[in-house]
Amino acid sequence: MTRALVAGVDSSTQSCKVVIRDAHTGDLVRSGRAPHPEGTEVMPDEWYRALVLAIDDAGGLDDVGAISVGAQQHGMVLLDSQGDVVRPALLWNDTRSASAATDLVNELGAQAWADAVGSVPVASFTVTKLRWVAEHDARSAKEAEIVLLPHDWLTAQLREDPAWISTDRGDASGTGYWSPSTGEYHRDLVARAFGRDLFLPRVADPFEVVGEVGPDWGVERGRTLIAPGTGDNMAAALGLRAQPGDVVVSLGTSGTAFAVSETATRDPSGAVAGFADATGRFLPLVCTLNAALVLDSMARMLGVDHDGFDRLALEAQPGAGGVVLLPYLAGERTPNRPNSTGHLAGLTLSNSTPANLARASVEGMLCGLADAVDALVAQGVPIRRVLLIGGATRSAAVAAIAPQVLGRPVLVAAPGEYVADGAALQAARTWLGESADARWPDTSGTWMTTEATPRVREAYAALRDSAPD
Repeated sequence: MTRALVAGVDSSTQSCKVVIRDAHTGDLVRSGRAPHPEGTEVMPDEWYRALVLAIDDAGGLDDVGAISVGAQQHGMVLLDSQGDVVRPALLWNDTRSASAATDLVNELGAQAWADAVGSVPVASFTVTKLRWVAEHDARSAKEAEIVLLPHDWLTAQLREDPAWISTDRGDASGTGYWSPSTGEYHRDLVARAFGRDLFLPRVADPFEVVGEVGPDWGVERGRTLIAPGTGDNMAAALGLRAQPGDVVVSLGTSGTAFAVSETATRDPSGAVAGFADATGRFLPLVCTLNAALVLDSMARMLGVDHDGFDRLALEAQPGAGGVVLLPYLAGERTPNRPNSTGHLAGLTLSNSTPANLARASVEGMLCGLADAVDALVAQGVPIRRVLLIGGATRSAAVAAIAPQVLGRPVLVAAPGEYVADGAALQAARTWLGESADARWPDTSGTWMTTEATPRVREAYAALRDSAPD
């Protein structure tokens, strides 16, 4: 009997990944990938080219029953009235709109933004990029009639009828003009940012069929359904099978902490972005700028490779002999200290050892993420356990020290393509029903439990609060 297969796409900043999985069991059947160009703005055609290559590398879609696209959040794709791209898309990591974010917040006030859309705008949000284009790119602003997110645009390219455009609640919640609480757009905020209203895609239900893959993709008409897709963090939560009480701490170049929640958050401080998830729940999220890059930088300073760095960090005792690192090497977003720098404190003749420096960098990085988890708790988000993902989880030192700093049981998840996997799971539910994933395996990995070391957090907090911005 022919296997029922689904495809999940992860169109990230760096590359496009595609997984083909058994719709009933979640077993991986095949996969493919293709690179994206570097930069903080890119023509969407580059995403399309990479999607074609990645799907081809994964063996095509001719035997796939449903597909879903997960993609980087916040990116702004502007189209004209004919559906043609007006200018390169501004990505989440394009910070030219930082002053626009400040202006928008000052115009309405942080509390008003939090009440309206659950978040206070920062440079990554789509609404701030609309303001930047209105102020700095008059030609594009005049031509633009439609604004989409990366996953919206890619999903439209899969459809037989690309003119029918949709998004989902997870990705829409990162725009700065859609409310997770009410499920409605705030068109007044679009007009405030851009100077006039724009066409906005319909927000599909979490597991709604939003189209069929067109024959240009080598499939029979009506054979392959299209699921709504979502943002990358929302897809990762799905791929990890995260439930209320779980917090996902992702340690990439930057770091995030996000949790599945039954209730929406509205944080006027801006620390917690009040996103929606891809299932009908909510996904409050905190983003930091400094994670794995901190470890890479310290390893270079010490002249060791990653294995050597781990050995050094694990030689030192908790607290690193009194050495403390404030890891704001790239400035910081949470807390909002963009001009801050890293600080080493507590150095003495006796504790200035490579082992203590390595340990302090791991503890400092994790303390920044522990602050992020605390920000979620302060918004009433219940946290029972931590799911640890990202490139830095390959570090034995990070795995061992994480539960000491985070103060909770930590599942160091096995390496995987969790965004693409989450998209595949959404495709399976869309095609076969919400119970289709009953036999999909739970997240695998290694449980790490140990006693918390409060003095590490206390020393970190003292340095954080005393260091200059």
